[in-house]
Amino acid sequence: MAGRFDPLNRTTVRGGRTPLPDGGPHPAGTAGGAKPPPGAKARRWTPTGPVDLGITLGPLRRGPADPPFRTTPDGSVWRASQTPQGPATLRVSRTGAEIDAEAWGPGADWLLEQLPALLGSGDDPTAFVPRHRLVHASHRRRPGLRLTRTGLVLESLIPVILEQKVTSDEAYRSWRRLVRQHGEPAPGPHVPGRYGLGLYVMPTARTWAMIPSWDWHKAGVDAKRSDTIVRAARVARRLEEAAAMEYAAAAARLEAVPGIGPWTSAETLQRSNGDPDAVTTGDLHLPGIIGYALAGDRDADDAAMLELLAPYAGQRHRAARLILLAGHTPPRRVPRMPRTDIGLL
Repeated sequence: MAGRFDPLNRTTVRGGRTPLPDGGPHPAGTAGGAKPPPGAKARRWTPTGPVDLGITLGPLRRGPADPPFRTTPDGSVWRASQTPQGPATLRVSRTGAEIDAEAWGPGADWLLEQLPALLGSGDDPTAFVPRHRLVHASHRRRPGLRLTRTGLVLESLIPVILEQKVTSDEAYRSWRRLVRQHGEPAPGPHVPGRYGLGLYVMPTARTWAMIPSWDWHKAGVDAKRSDTIVRAARVARRLEEAAAMEYAAAAARLEAVPGIGPWTSAETLQRSNGDPDAVTTGDLHLPGIIGYALAGDRDADDAAMLELLAPYAGQRHRAARLILLAGHTPPRRVPRMPRTDIGLL
């Protein structure tokens, strides 16, 4: 759980007043003795092993120019989130073996307390044993891979729903338009992104539930997906409780909402809960990629994929990520999934 003291992970906050007992954020805290940016709260955390910020936090990015996610030339990762305490912006960077973070906004304390979990403090990579040469090679090349845990269900669930039955580009475009139109500029400094647009915090659950039908239509979202998002937003408090549940119970909680199935729940809980075994089923491409990488079978279905991943029980999601990161995909032999014009439906 976020904020729980973990004796295996040293966490320090330097400068300002006395830090919290667990080394958590303090309004006067600064990272590394440096003066924090105006209005920022700061934290320095030392992980027990290597952490690659790009690979670990990469699954949280929803395509190019994602309104709540930016990377900057200095290697920093910026994220804007709708936390239980309100909107907030987080900047994460590396100083040697240590991780520095600054946060702005009403939810700044929450994000800083969540920082270790976000960067995989609850993840145990030593439990993973590679059993295939490709997986072994990918694992060896990426010692800094950690499975992120955001602790925020709706933040991951809504973009996953938008990705149902459409291309990634279509889903990313819908997400960008809806967040910029119905969200709000992120607290803290202006961080320009592609096209000069800064960070945005995604809408609150109440706002998602009140988006009019014509705005969904303009964003390219059909009624089935928009209705699912509205249903999820109306029970957002109950869904957020899934972040503290074991995988089976959390998936059942999400799938109780009509329109949310195993594919959507797995893709969501991989990010919100950091579950190392949350393997995605029902995906158009993943079984073929796993089958091709592990057995040369580009026509593998879900059953064949699960059989191939069986030796990684308890770590199937990590194995799938390592296979995807290896980039060993079957040659394309069918046309790309066609774009959908909902105006013609």
